[in-house]
Amino acid sequence: MWLEDTTGDLIIQSWKADEATIREAQQVGSVPGHSTDIPEHETVIRLPANMLQFIPRPEGKDNDGGHSGT
Repeated sequence: MWLEDTTGDLIIQSWKADEATIREAQQVGSVPGHSTDIPEHETVIRLPANMLQFIPRPEGKDNDGGHSGT
C-alpha cells in the first residue's frame, strides 16, 4: 500500500474479499442512505490486521514503524 503524494489517495493492493465477507459488509451497511451494492468498477478487499501498521500517515505522525508505504 502507498500514499499517492499528488492526490493524497491511499492505494491498497490486497486480496479480494470472499463472497461471505462481501455479504457481511452489505449487512453492516455504510453511510446512511448510501447503497450497499458494489458497483462494477469497485471491489472489496480484505486487509489483514498485521498490515495496519503499514498504513501511511501524514509526515510527523507516528505510524508504528516509520514506514511511508510498501
